[in-house]
Amino acid sequence: MKNKKARAGIIAGVVVVALLALGFSATTIVPAGHSGVVVTMGRVQKTALDEGLHFKLPFVQQIILMNNKIQKTEVASNSVSKDLQTVSSSVAINFHITKDAASDIYQNIGEQYADTVLQPAIQESVKAVTAQYTAEEMITKRSAVGDEIGQALSDKVSEYGILIDKFNIINFDFSEEFNAAIEQKQVAEQNKLRAETEKEQQIIEAEAAAKQKVIAAEAEAEATLKKASACLYKICRRLTVYI
Repeated sequence: MKNKKARAGIIAGVVVVALLALGFSATTIVPAGHSGVVVTMGRVQKTALDEGLHFKLPFVQQIILMNNKIQKTEVASNSVSKDLQTVSSSVAINFHITKDAASDIYQNIGEQYADTVLQPAIQESVKAVTAQYTAEEMITKRSAVGDEIGQALSDKVSEYGILIDKFNIINFDFSEEFNAAIEQKQVAEQNKLRAETEKEQQIIEAEAAAKQKVIAAEAEAEATLKKASACLYKICRRLTVYI
């Protein structure tokens, strides 16, 4: 009798555990910032699940979580400028995938979509845009170059459901020869500016000296005129006396 009761208790426990396992396997939770891609017997459903609690077919359906949050990646790239200078660049990209594209991305690209699609698109966009600018223009027009690369990248990956939120150029680096040439040019421009400044200063000083001489000459002439007038006055008085 006791054995029967014990056996019944064990069976009941197993049934409860099985029912609990079945209940847990029949539900899934999609966390905030994610989409749930539903895979039924290997087949991907077109519509992904929103955030929250959902029911699924136990042991038949699988839920793959796809991250919809903004993600960041940094990429180093080598390219050639319009004037055939080697350009080593480092860029940072903020991106995310849309919920509507989550199922298609998982089915056609996979969970490693950043490596499969985004990284090559970044390399291609950087190379295509830097080839349109000289190395010096990339320094003086850095913001415009960055905007153009970001737009080119966005055009390439948006069709996959990957959206570019922000694109930044962290650094442009060039060959030692080019850096030396830029430094020499800056030194030459500084020397030219210094020479022009010194020349302007000399002109100002010369004009000031000439003006001072004119003032002195005018003062001397005025003094001579006054002296001559005084002498003439005395002579006139003497003549008046004699007359």
